[in-house]
Formats: sequence, structure tokens, C-alpha cells
Amino acid sequence: MAFQSTKDYIVSPELALAVNAAISLEKPLLIKGEPGTGKTKLAEQLAASLDTQLIQWHIKSTTKAQQGLYEYDAVSRLRDSQLGDSRVHDIQNYIKPGKLWQAFTAPKRPVLLIDEIDKADIEFPNDLLHELDQMAFDVYETGESIRAKVRPIVIITSNNEKELPDAFLRRCFFHYIRFPDADTLSAIVEVHLPGLTKTLLTEALELFFGLRDMAQLKKKPSTSELIDWLKLLLAEQIPAQALTQSKEKGGLMPLYGALLKNEQDVALVEKLLFMAKRAGR
Repeated sequence: MAFQSTKDYIVSPELALAVNAAISLEKPLLIKGEPGTGKTKLAEQLAASLDTQLIQWHIKSTTKAQQGLYEYDAVSRLRDSQLGDSRVHDIQNYIKPGKLWQAFTAPKRPVLLIDEIDKADIEFPNDLLHELDQMAFDVYETGESIRAKVRPIVIITSNNEKELPDAFLRRCFFHYIRFPDADTLSAIVEVHLPGLTKTLLTEALELFFGLRDMAQLKKKPSTSELIDWLKLLLAEQIPAQALTQSKEKGGLMPLYGALLKNEQDVALVEKLLFMAKRAGR
């Protein structure tokens, strides 16, 4: 089945093509893009469209590649041996399968999400090269070999916080999610907020893209933050006219805290809006 937009998730033709190409090639799909552009949501929607299990491995700065395979709890085994626990005679009781193990042994081809791989140590991707290539690994404590029954569909996301090794990149199919244009963003908003008035959406998008066009902004607002902002505008029953008035007065838009996330950006936007208002007089 070819992946495409769903009622809950809008994908560009380029992204749909990348997903289908990675599935055909049986290569991990490496997705990069700004935070909030739907990288994680992609894996969720792909699993839903295929009616299969989604196995999520969320990477942190302390995550090690070995944890994705399995973890051997030697400390618990030592404690149990001191207490005379009968479980100590079976080493399997102290081996916890990781996310790759779960994906390799799933009864139906799953979607494995390795989320925000760039948060981990620089060696983390290299430590997974063999396992992702061969779809197999050995459990040294028991001598068994874990091999994938079917190759899982692997989605790897990155926020570009650090460069990934060339050897790892060669094994992936790559796609960068460009920030959506106004038409695509309108379609995305319609999915999340059906029935939103065109007037409010038009005014909101003008202010939103105006913020993103400010070159000195430290953190540009994302798609998810736009949707949060629109939800708040609806909840507080703030009309489109209030957005227009804030723009005309050279002040911040209502509920700006959903879009601007640090004091430097708030001060910058206030300054630029004030200067634009003075220049317009």
C-alpha cells in the first residue's frame, strides 16, 4: 500500500514518495526538519495506515545503543543470588529486551521509530550500523541470536542538533521536511480545527508568517505552535478583528506566549512592530 495523506495528517507529495521509496528499498528513512513539523507524527500515521504496531524509541542524551538491543541486570541477579532466589538459575529472568529486539520479533511487520537520534552521543548511530544492516544481533549472556522475522519499517528523526556519521547516512534514505507554505498550512489547520473561519485563519497566518520572516528571531514558531495558538484564540473567543487591531497598533498579538518562547524574541518582536508602526505614519 502506498502511503499518502490521511484525514488526520497532511503529507507533501515529496514526503509520501520518500516514505514509499524507503519501504521499497527496505532502508531506514531518516527524516530531518524543524521541531514541530510532524516528524514523529509521521511514524504514528504510517503505523495506523498499515494497521500495524508502532514501537517508539525516544532517544535522550544518556541513551546507549545497547539499550535498544537488550539490557542485562547483573545487579539484580547478584542480589537474588545472595537472597537465595530460585530465579537466579535462569539468566533470561535478568535480560530485558530493547526496542530493536521487540521490532525484530514482532509477529507482523512493525514501524520502528528511533526519535531524535541527534540527541545521543556522536557514536550512537555508528553503534547501530550492523544491527540495522543485518537486522540481527547476538545475546552474549545466553548465546542466542535474535534475527528479524520481517524487516521492520524504520523511521529515524533528527532535529539537526549535530551531524550524523557518513557511514550511517549511507545506509539511510533521506528526506528533509520543508516548512509548509500557506496553502499546505491551511490544509493542516483544517485537519486539526475544522470549521475555523477563513477570516481568522487569514489574519493568523499573516501574523504567523510575519514572525517567521523576522531574521533575528532565536526560535521561529512551528506548525504545532500555530495550532496551539489558534486553539487558544478559539477558546478565548478572540475574533479576527483583534488580530488586525494588534497589528495596526504596533503591539504584540493576543496570547503571543503560544508562539514566542523566550524573552529576547518577545522584546525583538515588540521593537520591530513599534518601528514598523512609526515608519507607517
